[in-house]
Formats: sequence, structure tokens, C-alpha cells
Amino acid sequence: MIETIDVNTASSPYRIGIGRGLLANKEHWSELLNGQLIVISNDRVAPLYLDALRSALPCQPLLEIIVPDGEQEKNVDNWMAIQNQLAGVPVSRDATLIALGGGVIGDLTGFVAATYMRGIRFVQVPTTLLAQVDASVGGKTAINLTAGKNLVGAFHQPGAVIVDPNTLSTLPPRETAAGWAEVIKVALIRDPELLELFENGSDGLQDTGSQQVQTLITRAIYNKVEVVVADEKEAGERALLNLGHTFGHAIETLTDYRKYLHGEAVAIGLVAAAHLSSRLGLVDPDLVQRIKSILSDLSLPTSMPALPVNDLLDCMGADKKVLEGRLRLVLLNGLGQACIRNDIPTQLLVETLEYCGASND
Repeated sequence: MIETIDVNTASSPYRIGIGRGLLANKEHWSELLNGQLIVISNDRVAPLYLDALRSALPCQPLLEIIVPDGEQEKNVDNWMAIQNQLAGVPVSRDATLIALGGGVIGDLTGFVAATYMRGIRFVQVPTTLLAQVDASVGGKTAINLTAGKNLVGAFHQPGAVIVDPNTLSTLPPRETAAGWAEVIKVALIRDPELLELFENGSDGLQDTGSQQVQTLITRAIYNKVEVVVADEKEAGERALLNLGHTFGHAIETLTDYRKYLHGEAVAIGLVAAAHLSSRLGLVDPDLVQRIKSILSDLSLPTSMPALPVNDLLDCMGADKKVLEGRLRLVLLNGLGQACIRNDIPTQLLVETLEYCGASND
């Protein structure tokens, strides 16, 4: 069965399709595409799913671009190289780019689409859990700089999103767990009942072929869509989806995107945000332990290596959410509620980082 969710953004409405076998569904693809097609994937996903995608497309791709796997590949050099390949064909403005892969491929392809000829169409085909529940929905596209993650990007909504849970069957358990971190984030800020589902059924979440997994994916996407439609350009409510991310991005940057998957860094960030929220009296300290327990049950990290506190603070200070020189952090204001604070004392922030394992030597 194919489920559809309409994303009625002001700039560019589109539809998300969710269903097993959807990636290779010729009928579904024929309704989405015409004109030149360009597929962008990586050297890990392409051998698994590129043949199935080719067989389902209404015509052969004009160009197939394969980049190395890894967060570190979401960089200026690859963005420029792809732009030059498109211009060398040349690819016209009515072409469609197809992002086949996880969040890195989706972000990179989306930013290429946002900037090539001032904007062309692209379709998201997320093959990881994290990309299916979060990164592929909402039109955020970006690349990383040495100074930090996602510092160059644009809002550019996809023309469609194709979510096929069958692709999760080839996902290593570690990456599956990393995807659940983003769903737990959504549960903490706006869907407490979703958090209870993790507490009551985390043992079955590694079986990606289960109906439970597809139900959780769909519920997470519905939550994300509601926020995106209400606040497409992150002027208000959508910023709350960054819970744990300021901490997480700093951890990723300081470990060169090689030690942690994005969802793992976010998991540590969720603990940090919850701890800081409890220190400010916004939530009960028991919630911090509850979050740590849920994350641990999914084999997600809840503490970081002894990264220097000052380096973490510097990295967080370069975050996109800094305004007028003040760090803005998304915190919990109760279970199912979140808020943005820009008045956190530095000492309290230091103590939170130390609680999560950072070093102040």
C-alpha cells in the first residue's frame, strides 16, 4: 500500500509517497517525471539500488554522478564538480536531479539543484532511516565548511519525495539506530506518545521490515510536515526541530565527521539539551534519565569523548542559530514542548558539556 502526504508549502507544494517497493514502481515514477533526468548517488548506495531505479524511470538518465560515501564529502569541491558536470553536458533548466542516498546525498543534490541555473527541480529518494524521517523533508539543503556543518545552503523544496522502507534492509544496525535519534527528537518536542512507543517496543525496531517501523516512519514524517508547512523558512516553530543539533553539529565538526553518524551526535546533543533544561528548572531531572535510557536501549551514545570545552564553545559560537552575538539553544520546556533561549550563562553551558563528557583541562 502506498501512503501519500501532501506538503503544501507556500513556495512549492509537493507530495511524499511512502510504500514498500516504491523505489522500483514504474507507474509512480511515470507520474512524476519528464525531460532530462540526472541521478546523483554515492559509491555505497548506487551498487544496491541504482539498477532498480533505472528500470523504473520513464527514460534513461542523461547523467549518473557517483560521489564517495561519507559526511566529509558534502563539501564545496563536490558541489562545484557536480555543477561543472551539469554545465558540460549541458543540462537544461527543465531537468530533474534525483538524489538517491542518505542525508548527505540529499543535502548535496538539493544544494546543487538550488544553485544550478538559479534553481532546478530535484526529487528525494532517501535510502536511510534518518533521511526518510527527517533530512529529505522540508527543503533544507546545504554543504559543510571547515568551520562547521551546513554553513552554506538554501531552502529549496523537492519536487517529490519517494520513501521506500525496503531500502532499510541493507542499512547497518548502527545507521538504523542513528535514524531513530531524529524520531526521538520529534517525540520530545511535540509528540510524547511517540516516545512511549519507543519505551514499549524498542526491541522490535531493528526489524526494518515490520509494520511497526513503517508506522513510526509515517508518524515522524507527518510531524515534520506539519512544522514545515507552518514555518517553511524557519522563522519560528521550525527552529525547534534543531533540539540537540547545536551540540551535535559541534561534536561532528570537532571529530571531522568520522567518529559519529549524524544521528549519534544528535543523540548526545539531546542528552545535553535535556540536562541543561533540567538545570534551568524547565523539566524534571527524571526526564534526563528517561531520555538516556531510551537512547541506550537503541545502542545510541549518550556521552562524548573528552573534547575540549573551549573548542566546543567556539564551534557552537559559529552555529547558524547565533544572532547578535548570542547563542540560541533549543531546550525542552516540558515533555512535548520546546523553547529557544539566548540567555544561558556560560558556566552552566560548560557544566552541561562536562556532564556529557567534555574536558575542561
